[in-house]
Amino acid sequence: MTQPLRIDFVSDIACPWCAIGLSSLQQALSRLGEAVDPQIVIHPFELNPQMRPEGEAIVDYLGKKYGRTPEEIAQTQAMIRERGASVGFTFGARNRVYNTFDAHRLLHWAGIEGKQLPLKLALMQAYHSDGKDPSNRDVLVEAAQTVGLDADQARDVLDSGRYADEVRAEERDFQALGIQSVPSIIFNRRYLVTGGQPVEAFEQAIKEVLAET
Repeated sequence: MTQPLRIDFVSDIACPWCAIGLSSLQQALSRLGEAVDPQIVIHPFELNPQMRPEGEAIVDYLGKKYGRTPEEIAQTQAMIRERGASVGFTFGARNRVYNTFDAHRLLHWAGIEGKQLPLKLALMQAYHSDGKDPSNRDVLVEAAQTVGLDADQARDVLDSGRYADEVRAEERDFQALGIQSVPSIIFNRRYLVTGGQPVEAFEQAIKEVLAET
């Protein structure tokens, strides 16, 4: 018997572990096949809400935020590329970090249009795989087009500032629930799994959730 499963995926486009986690989660759901009928809902989280418009070199950003040396950052990047490859996600050269607030506004609209997950995947590929700037509105509109959203409507959302209040409210709500790192994945509004977990870990967690439902 197929069981419905609500999955709230709290994440930021700028987060490489979110890309890994989402790919891993999708593989786990694929393994479970018809046992589960998933509804994935994407929610906003900003790792760098104060980032200036032109972004910042990733070496400078991580060096200041975590005290890492360029060598340590290069090692972490290599490890992330390996983890991504293991779940079918290709990381390219990510040299800069950007503000993602407009991207989250566009994702909110895409949810209304029924295209939220495809747009999330397209934006992650644009940034992490292709090295594009997710704060650039041309990049955002292009991603929207690739998943079948109307380009003029997408640009109107971005230029009008729509859904800013809704995105900020969602961010506050999840912070109030104690979400301080991403990805944070909540199953059936009750069970929390964090981080870019392996496929097997997500598969086991989902089986446990379904067994208790």
